[in-house]
Amino acid sequence: MACSSNTGKESECLGWAAKDSSGVLAPWKFPRRPLRSTDVKFKISYCGICHTDLHLIHNEWGSSKYPMVPGHEVVGVVTEVGPGAKKFKVGDHVGVGCMVFSCLKCDHCKHGDEQYCDQLIWTYNSLEDGKITFGGYSGFMVTDEKFVCRVPNNLPLDASAPLLCAGITVYSPMKHFGMTQPGKNFGVVGLGGLGHMAVKFGKAFGMKVTVISTSPNKEKEAREVLGAHNFIVSRDAAQMKKAAETMDYILDTVSAPHPLDALLELLKIDGKLVMVGLPDKPLDLPAGVIIFGRRTLAGSFIGSIKETQDMLDFCGKNNVTSMIELVPMDYVNKAMERLRKSDVKYRFVLDVEKTLK
Repeated sequence: MACSSNTGKESECLGWAAKDSSGVLAPWKFPRRPLRSTDVKFKISYCGICHTDLHLIHNEWGSSKYPMVPGHEVVGVVTEVGPGAKKFKVGDHVGVGCMVFSCLKCDHCKHGDEQYCDQLIWTYNSLEDGKITFGGYSGFMVTDEKFVCRVPNNLPLDASAPLLCAGITVYSPMKHFGMTQPGKNFGVVGLGGLGHMAVKFGKAFGMKVTVISTSPNKEKEAREVLGAHNFIVSRDAAQMKKAAETMDYILDTVSAPHPLDALLELLKIDGKLVMVGLPDKPLDLPAGVIIFGRRTLAGSFIGSIKETQDMLDFCGKNNVTSMIELVPMDYVNKAMERLRKSDVKYRFVLDVEKTLK
């Protein structure tokens, strides 16, 4: 059994944890908190593997807390609710993304932007009541219903898991910055976990989608599998010049350092480039390209709970899910090695329910 529970007492949960910066994950038992009044307890069916997990298990950002149970693309089925919980019932399909609580009082929280709260509690590698939070590489979770989202019943749970991070990270800026108008030209920089979701959303919104990539060998996949209308090799100066001033919007999902001026030159007057990738080095700001084209350069960070629920509902109505490779729990360390090499199309998802032992 992955878990055991009694309301009012801590529940023992089985997960896979990293104990130090070697990042090696192994089975580990830990306590989950007692069910509170507005909590939802759910059995985890699947959990996506995000690149953030890889960074954090190796302490590459210098903020890791061990032991660490990663995972913030978590989906499953409700098994119990607290007496004050009203949003969910036993048997509901639910998901939890990057955060599990916030202060609920600051301006960000009051305006429905809790992801920017200074007191945000992350799903894992955070502190709640002085204790480390543990994520979805585990048998079950106990989370306040305010930070739980409903997954539409028509969506497969395994392919829905990455929507809780990769999906909302691109959906939120597309909605916030109005990058949704049918017929507009929408560029997506990078074709990985985030990029492929941006392509799917762009098509679902009815836009003309162009994938912009350094890798020519991704063109066939972009066009034939994901249905992109166009493909540009960003290292090909002739292709970039030909596409100059043709894009209404660009969503940049690339985390590696890269020049922005050539991408901005693809935008029409009043075009928008929004960054969701986070390079580890500062990028040069090409002020002239922005000023003389009245262009906008902006950024965005995951999304709010309301936006996440809106996205899941949109996905349910439009049958949008992630392209995944489903793997057993004991494959997780190999999956991390492959993720480091970008050897996945496009998201690893752990089959927690069937393979957690």
